[in-house]
Amino acid sequence: MKIFDIALKDLTRSLRSAMGLVFMFVIPLLVTGMFYFMFGNIARQGDFDLPATKVVIANLDEGGPRLQAGSENLPGDIQADTLGELVVEVLRSEDLANLLNVSLAPDAAAAHAAVDNRQAEVAIIIPVDFSHQFADLYGQAAVEFYQDPTLTIGPGIVKSIMNQFMDRMSAIKIAMDVTLEQVETTDPALIGQVIQEILDSSTAKSKDLPATLLDVRAPQKTADQAKESANPLVAMIGPIMGGMMIFYAFYTGTATAESILREEEERTLPRLFTTPTPQSTILSGKFLAVFLTVLVQVVVLLVAARLIFRIQWGHFIPVALLVVGVVFIASSFGIFINSLLRTAKQGGVVFGGVLTLTGMIGMISIFAMNSPTASLLGNTVSLLVPQGWAVRGLLQAMNGHPVMDVLLTTLVMLAWGMIFFTIGVWRFNRRYA
Repeated sequence: MKIFDIALKDLTRSLRSAMGLVFMFVIPLLVTGMFYFMFGNIARQGDFDLPATKVVIANLDEGGPRLQAGSENLPGDIQADTLGELVVEVLRSEDLANLLNVSLAPDAAAAHAAVDNRQAEVAIIIPVDFSHQFADLYGQAAVEFYQDPTLTIGPGIVKSIMNQFMDRMSAIKIAMDVTLEQVETTDPALIGQVIQEILDSSTAKSKDLPATLLDVRAPQKTADQAKESANPLVAMIGPIMGGMMIFYAFYTGTATAESILREEEERTLPRLFTTPTPQSTILSGKFLAVFLTVLVQVVVLLVAARLIFRIQWGHFIPVALLVVGVVFIASSFGIFINSLLRTAKQGGVVFGGVLTLTGMIGMISIFAMNSPTASLLGNTVSLLVPQGWAVRGLLQAMNGHPVMDVLLTTLVMLAWGMIFFTIGVWRFNRRYA
């Protein structure tokens, strides 16, 4: 019981220290909060809202007899007497209303001027012989695509839509040309029948999806993707908060274990050794206080981050394994480091140098998450320090890795911690023997 009494006394003293509370709780949450508010607009906006691209069309097409003969076979409610009108009606359809804002120009010069004057982003000029070239067996139907050179996204969308449309029309033309070559006829009724059959086979006709020349659908998301898109900050803020927690857990472990050196310098520890309480019991209580302090810090930060920033740490078992590993390795590392020091004054060098350096190396995998090459290198280099294994376990738990993966990482942390703890206890016992 004396071990726990000593441990609880040291724990209480640590939690009463204003500076200790700042390093344990305030700084990790404050740093994470800065990132959260810096990128808060992303979380509020949710999905990216792309404005409609302004498109101006100069339809100069005069039509062709073959297309006019089959114009009544067009799908849906589209009404067009020329292929140019068909392009215009498709681009002005309800399916594309959220993507395109279409207007008409009387000629090519006016369409070009609209783009040059920033009144439109893209101009489409349909030539006079567009329908005629499409209907001709050896003709080549083409449109002019004119865009603002300073823009990429909007014109890229329009170009993709036009490519899809022209590919569909090219399939119709190829099928029509092959059919006419085989039957050696120019019967308008046969041309119309060929166009209709190709249209029927290249469009989806059902009560749920109207038959159109373009099929515009929103990409389907998995449950995990939908959950992540609902709060895009989760993938960014979670690892940052976890990294801060691990970074300062090692600080807390070292600072708490440093109390042994401070009490030695203040002569309270030697006086305590003169009491009937065995020296092993006193040191065990001091060591236990280190573990309890780090445990309180880690648990409080996990809960606070979940409530404040809505961070999903993962399933209970992997997170529990992570907590055990982080607490043990951070506390043991603190005991080990202090066992190497002669005075508490040397702790400043450790705090400013060793812990900062090893902590930054351990967090390389978090800093390099968006770079596959750097992330691969970081995952290797970071494992050279104990903080790197703690970060590895954190990311595994957050990314939903199997429990066995997290368990293996935890076992490595426990092995690291056992080495640190054994050396630290041996050195302290030898020191006060």
